[in-house]
Amino acid sequence: MPGMEKLPIEETLEDSPQTRSLLGVFEEDAAAISNYTNQLYNAMKRIYDAQNELSAATHLTSKLLKEYEKQRFPLGGDDEVMTSTLQQFAQVIDELSSCHAVLSTQLADAMMFSITQFKEKDLKEMLTLSEVFAIASNDHDMAINKYSRLSKRKENEKIKLEATEDLYTSRKKQHQTMMHYFCALNTLQYKKKIALLEPLLGYMQAQINFFKMGSEHMTQQLEEFLTNIGASVQGVRREMETELETMHQTIQDLEVASDSLYLPDPDTKIFNSNKNLTRKTGYMNTRHKTRLVSSTWERHYYFTQGGNLMRQARGDVAGGLVMDLDNCTVMAVDCEDRRYCFQITAFDGKKAVVLQAESKKECEEWIATINNISKRIYLSENPEELAARVNQSALEAVTPSPSFQQRHEISRPTVHSRPHPSRTSSSSSLGSESPALSAVSLDSIVAPDTPIQFDIISSVSEDLSNQAKTSGQGARRTNPFGESGEPETEESEESILHQLFIVRFLGSMEVKANENADVICETMRQILAARAIHNIFRMTESHLLVTGDCLKLIDPQTQVTRLRFPLQNVVLCATHKENKRLFGFVLHTGGGRIEGRPVSVCYVFESNNEGEKICDSVGLGKQIAFHSEMDRRTTDKQKELDREKERQLKELNKQKQIEKDLEEQSRLIAASSRPNQTSGEGQFVPVGNSSQSEDNDAGNDGKKKKELEA
Repeated sequence: MPGMEKLPIEETLEDSPQTRSLLGVFEEDAAAISNYTNQLYNAMKRIYDAQNELSAATHLTSKLLKEYEKQRFPLGGDDEVMTSTLQQFAQVIDELSSCHAVLSTQLADAMMFSITQFKEKDLKEMLTLSEVFAIASNDHDMAINKYSRLSKRKENEKIKLEATEDLYTSRKKQHQTMMHYFCALNTLQYKKKIALLEPLLGYMQAQINFFKMGSEHMTQQLEEFLTNIGASVQGVRREMETELETMHQTIQDLEVASDSLYLPDPDTKIFNSNKNLTRKTGYMNTRHKTRLVSSTWERHYYFTQGGNLMRQARGDVAGGLVMDLDNCTVMAVDCEDRRYCFQITAFDGKKAVVLQAESKKECEEWIATINNISKRIYLSENPEELAARVNQSALEAVTPSPSFQQRHEISRPTVHSRPHPSRTSSSSSLGSESPALSAVSLDSIVAPDTPIQFDIISSVSEDLSNQAKTSGQGARRTNPFGESGEPETEESEESILHQLFIVRFLGSMEVKANENADVICETMRQILAARAIHNIFRMTESHLLVTGDCLKLIDPQTQVTRLRFPLQNVVLCATHKENKRLFGFVLHTGGGRIEGRPVSVCYVFESNNEGEKICDSVGLGKQIAFHSEMDRRTTDKQKELDREKERQLKELNKQKQIEKDLEEQSRLIAASSRPNQTSGEGQFVPVGNSSQSEDNDAGNDGKKKKELEA
């Protein structure tokens, strides 16, 4: 190495300005060396820390690869090839982790130790000597100044001796300190090179040893293994790119095809709803009643599974059972705060769920799907084809008349040009038919091709109004909206029976038979099937008032009577055999006879789990009406007897008055004849005869009294 600059130790005692100037240069060089050494130490410390972290991370990686076979991935399955491959990688990485641990130890010994010694020992020693030299130099300067101020007088000998001794001591200390300081600065130039080269040498030697250990482990067999794994990775990458391209194409196709589906409520005229579904999925809102009048809605994902309706919240692993759809009833309902709502009622009527679909199309499809499931069509081999046939048969079997204007345009079915299809082809969603109904033809119960009234007005109300006009009970006008302009009579207000129920009108139709409840069940089946097929989901809610003489349908808002049914005309009232929320009654219209029988109409309603209670109230009302009618007849008969008795008494009194007048007249005649007999004019009145006539009159009076008493 080239010669290095040194501080002259021989000139330390002289302490010349040139020496001090050269000392300043060496001190600046020592400060630069200290600053650079600190930076290099931090860099090498990072290398050492990174190597330790790499060794720990490599060991952790090997450990995790060994634990792969213990993991249970939901979509991974048992991949033995992947497990064996990772186990082989774990062995190689474990060996590399051992090499990294050896490298960390070598770096600590060969690199970090030497530079740490230079930083912590040599540089700190240099800093200490610099501080000591500065103190000694200051003490020497103070001693020189004190010695220079000594006086020439002899009395200052003691002070002169003390100043001389202080100067000696401080000069000696400065000289010794300065020599050691110069020696350390000169030595620092050599230590600087050693401190810079030794760590680098140790670092490179450690890396060479690490690479040698790595080359020993990287055998030819491992290279072939890595080559095979690389080829496998490339194959997976190509498969991923192919699948990604397919998915992108699928996304583009779905974006084009789903553009119309983004509409929240598509037009049902353009996008027809499928009525032949037996499976359906989608999000709907569920109504939960919190209080008597308030309710909350919650969004869930619904799907059908066989004959069950399932519900699953977002984030749940599996869905839960909502309701068994076999033999259930479903129909659209009106909710005050929501649209597109429908209600599903279990076959026993004990459970009902109100749901809201996202659109009208979804609502119709859900109703049709649940209606098909309730008929157990999903159990067949081709359920959609069977559902299409059943719906077509029901469509041909039922001819609805959903509005008041259409009702006037359809005449009563007396002679039909086309033959009616069989009604037994479509299965009922209301439950199995009874043995009595299966033994009798449906045409003997319900007239074929009978129009169904879905509004609150029926022809029976007009017949009743006409009958009321004919019978002289007062002109009762019924407008097209079913409102009655006549106020309620005092007789109905004073009735001992007043029970109010909330009902929803489903429909009415003319029936033939009215002897048993099967006619009401069959009417319910046809009305509900017609509603589902022809998308007639709106129902009119009313208050049904049961009194002792009639049934009244009252508008809940205006409190106006829409329809009035006299109880003497209600011949039958019954609920459904399985769904007790559905009830109906058969009414004799009395407006005329068809085929030698009176006209009968069956009205069907839905209540809030009160069907049997309503039928009991109707039966009680009929009993009250019967007893009232019997009491009225007895009272009328008694009044007639009283009037006859009073008339006879009047006749008797009148006869007595005539007899009294005759008696008085005979007395006057007798009195006038006595003076004439006395005067001797020759007139003679037989006294005995007059008394005999009086006796005869008295006998006649007695006979009449006896006749009256009899």
